Amino acid sequence: MIKIKYTIVLAFAFVMQMQSQNSSELLAHYQSYYVQMKQLGDTQGIINAMNHLSILEPKVRRQDTLAYIYMSEGKHRQAISLLGVEVNESDTDLDSEVKAISLKALNKPELALEHYEVLYKRKPSPQLAYELADLKIITDNLTGATVNISYGIAYSTSDMMKGYYESQTPYQVSLTAGFMYLKAIAKFRENPETNHEASITILEEALQLAPNFNLATIAISAIRSQKETLETK
Repeated sequence: MIKIKYTIVLAFAFVMQMQSQNSSELLAHYQSYYVQMKQLGDTQGIINAMNHLSILEPKVRRQDTLAYIYMSEGKHRQAISLLGVEVNESDTDLDSEVKAISLKALNKPELALEHYEVLYKRKPSPQLAYELADLKIITDNLTGATVNISYGIAYSTSDMMKGYYESQTPYQVSLTAGFMYLKAIAKFRENPETNHEASITILEEALQLAPNFNLATIAISAIRSQKETLETK
């Protein structure tokens, strides 16, 4: 009986040792695979390698990096699945950035706002102020948006640019012009029945700063069209 128990213990120890060896070999394999994929610039390969590494050897930093890669590739749902939507005290700047960008892309403006606010409190910047103002306009917090817009206009510099993608060809304008656009939209949203001309005036100022600002031109046309519709009623 004792011999049987001893044999079972030895067998169990052998199995555990083999499993440990197999895990170590797999870990080494995927670490090498990860390095090779980075050298090749194969993003999907990097994602596959990191997913395997996260299972074999879970690490918070590795998960954060994987979430960032998912976000960079436009796979926002996967990024959020890894990090969650909650604001956590342990969130790094990278965590908050991934959550903010991905939640905005997934059309969750209220949740995205929470994470942009965290980033803004840690290190205010005109770029973050733009995102906050944009989201606050979307969620009808026009007073809050105005505060962020005022900050952005005051602290934007001539080298700061904002990209737009509504046309077939993406383009950039100065961040100051971008804030003028948001100021005009916020002004219009305050009272869509009376603020047509005031909003158009601000948009024309934005176009003076950035004549290629297609979105501002579209907004002027839309506001004028709405004004004409109201006047014919």
